[in-house]
Amino acid sequence: MVKYPMKLKAAVFQNIWGGRRLIDEYGIETDKANAAEAWMLSCTPEGLSVVENGEYAGKTLLELFEADQLICGAGCAALDKFPVLIKFIDAARDLSVQVHPTDEYAKYIGEGDGKTECWYILDAVEGAQLIIGFKEKLSRNDFIDSIKNGNLTDYVQKFDVKKGDFFFIEAGTLHAICSGVLLAEVQQNSATTYRVFDYNRLENGKLRPLRVDDAVEVTKLEPYTHTVLPGEPEPVGEGALRTKLTESAYFSAFVLDVDGEANGHADERSFVSFLALEGEGKLGCAGRTLTFKKGESIFLPAGCGEFNLKGRLKLLETRM
Repeated sequence: MVKYPMKLKAAVFQNIWGGRRLIDEYGIETDKANAAEAWMLSCTPEGLSVVENGEYAGKTLLELFEADQLICGAGCAALDKFPVLIKFIDAARDLSVQVHPTDEYAKYIGEGDGKTECWYILDAVEGAQLIIGFKEKLSRNDFIDSIKNGNLTDYVQKFDVKKGDFFFIEAGTLHAICSGVLLAEVQQNSATTYRVFDYNRLENGKLRPLRVDDAVEVTKLEPYTHTVLPGEPEPVGEGALRTKLTESAYFSAFVLDVDGEANGHADERSFVSFLALEGEGKLGCAGRTLTFKKGESIFLPAGCGEFNLKGRLKLLETRM
């Protein structure tokens, strides 16, 4: 398989809580009324990324992965699917309060994989918040009663957020993205979600379904703590800094700030994903040059080799 830097076209999803910032500010193309989510790197059948340039233009990333799983990296040879999903989320209204299962629980009930994720805050209106975990340790019965009584949000922990904040959300952590938050998410490639509370909203005249019984089985009934914190920025070129956000069993994520030039390597161990959060620039790799700007997604197959970035831009970098 020819390995070269690929620009990916996003899959866009409308939702009752979604806004238009991804369309109006990030150049995400869609004819939908809003862009609640833009899946910027996806091998998930519900919304596939499509290659826009080079020999494989028009092919989905899933097609390339199925043809040669080593584009993901040496550690992915035994996997039955691409390991991560990378997306933008624009919450014009509150998302439901929800929880994702662990791998063990998801497999136990026959729902595939669990879902651990992380959030990098791109922007937030004044007073915007996230719900993560609980104010204090809660008993199972109190958790159940709060759901039945409709006062769950009296017990949850709320965090004020601002641009540049980072949160690592382990499976089993109760959470909700609240109105006015725009973020980038890196997650396990899983859609398994147990909705616990949805503010009694109607969609097409009906309440959206909840998964309370499963949520009770997997939710950590305790406060959330920042167990994963970004590292210190490290120079990776003339005018370029790279900050490690997280390094987990599921993915590693970094923020790359470039005002000049940065260098790196896509070795055989892992693919490299670049999600452009701000600015514009050029990427040189495998004898090719690719221009890109805010709101675009670049995929470097594992083994693509040395790369060079030039410009003024902020990137979310993801590897295995």
